[in-house]
Amino acid sequence: MTPERLQELIATGEPLDVEFKGEERKPLSEDELIEAVVCLANRPSSTSGWLLIGVEDDGRVTGARPRHESGRTDPGQLAALIANRTRPSLTPRVALVPLQGKEVIAIEVPQAHAPVATTAGKYLRRALGGDGKPCCLPMFFHEMHARQADRGAEDYSALILPDATWEDLDPLEFERFRRSIRERRSGDPSLLNLPDLELAKALGAVEANGQVRNVRVLGLLLFGKEEALRRLMPTHEVAFQVLSGQKVEVNEFFRWPLLRVMEECEQRFAARNREQEILVGMLRVGVPNYPPAAFREALANALIHRDYTRLGAVHVQWHADRLEISNPGGFPEGVRLDNLLVTAARPRNPLLADAFKRAGIVERTARGIDTIFYEQLRNGRPAPSYERSNETGVVLVLPGGEANLEFVRLLVEESRAGRDLGLDDLLILNALWRDRRLTTGEAARLTQKPEAEVRATLNRLVEIGLAEPRLPARSAQAGGERKGRTWHLSAATYRRLGQPAAYVRQRGFEPLQQEQMVLQYVEKHGRITRREAAELCQLGPFQATRLLARLARDGRLVRRGTRKGAYYERR
Repeated sequence: MTPERLQELIATGEPLDVEFKGEERKPLSEDELIEAVVCLANRPSSTSGWLLIGVEDDGRVTGARPRHESGRTDPGQLAALIANRTRPSLTPRVALVPLQGKEVIAIEVPQAHAPVATTAGKYLRRALGGDGKPCCLPMFFHEMHARQADRGAEDYSALILPDATWEDLDPLEFERFRRSIRERRSGDPSLLNLPDLELAKALGAVEANGQVRNVRVLGLLLFGKEEALRRLMPTHEVAFQVLSGQKVEVNEFFRWPLLRVMEECEQRFAARNREQEILVGMLRVGVPNYPPAAFREALANALIHRDYTRLGAVHVQWHADRLEISNPGGFPEGVRLDNLLVTAARPRNPLLADAFKRAGIVERTARGIDTIFYEQLRNGRPAPSYERSNETGVVLVLPGGEANLEFVRLLVEESRAGRDLGLDDLLILNALWRDRRLTTGEAARLTQKPEAEVRATLNRLVEIGLAEPRLPARSAQAGGERKGRTWHLSAATYRRLGQPAAYVRQRGFEPLQQEQMVLQYVEKHGRITRREAAELCQLGPFQATRLLARLARDGRLVRRGTRKGAYYERR
């Protein structure tokens, strides 16, 4: 920790991983110091936290008071104090940093892999309070389970329910599990002929040796009777709602085993999901309002990855223009909005995730999010969005509205020609259609891939005639340098999408066209400025200057005035 780095931390205020403790009014007691360290250790982050003693809440540096009888602060002794009074012991790094003529104690608190308490048994966690500002809150037992599950250190679905018995499980749900394997044809056929007890053991739903000793959370979620679920798993609930503005048309809540919930929600979804048809050659292609495969994966993800220690239902909300699926519990640790498409699968409840795969409900490749994005884009819809998710819940929005049927037709034609397009291709083409042009960096952020990999994808789209690159005029004249390159759909693609004029608007006008447009403008208005030429020809200011200078050199225009007052007229 350097004074410069400390000044940067103070300037950012107090986020979740930084806490100021001023001693202007009174010294910080040892108990308060230890509690502040424990609070930071239990924060929802994968980076180190900082406790800055001697900095007031408003960011003023007032200096830390000496911690020892010698009249000074010994960083080694302070680190030992923290290690001795935390369980499990934390080993922070402590530094005395001079700043503005005073000393600040900077304590780097490492991320804990298990919940940390004071030796007095006090658990605290760093979180956002009701006013939206970071604070220290009590950490409850169920929150410890949730935190461990987020970090992949504990599987809540594998926990034993002491009060659950074999009689709490419904034989009909075992048969439903077998039917799912048969009908979906992607499950584990080795489970089909097992009796109920052996099936439960194979899935890890129970502990048994001759007779059932214990039933796990998984067993109740998959096979539990409704009464047992209400009694033993009060946090489990699923809502299916149809909303029309402020009006609620359908509002159903289920506390059923998960496979039954999946079936019921899929049936309600299918009853409302309308489909258009387009003809591609002799082939009829259905274009639904929402892709069934995307809905199934999204609902299964919400059930698998929800935090079963939190109250709150998994919500399926059907709006007029979108479908929203939300679940309690944020993304597992390491999963963020900017790596959703590329990060390794990290289920919050691994045993439950494995059971859904073996039932054939979700892909065994664990790339369900890819399926959601691919199916949505393949059906001519905007990309799904997780932007409304936060640390307490995940919200998936599937946009509805009118589908781009010509885009669907193009994809079908490409597939029939043997050019199947992958998810990265669809993400880029959809963005080019929506935003008209992309830089390589923007395409890399969109696909969450390195620029070199994305550049290969863009070049492949150019090779098959779906996209084109464009360099600024000055880059093209300087030997074709790549800096400033953008990408847009090709003329053939715009034509196939029914908007041939859009290509001209995006590609820009050719130099001869630009010259004629400028000359016609001068003929009508008497003169033209650089700004007017740039607006007329959709050019940058430097490109407009070169265009006007070229016309002046050729003797077709003459420049009048200087600097900002310059204009061009007929010779």
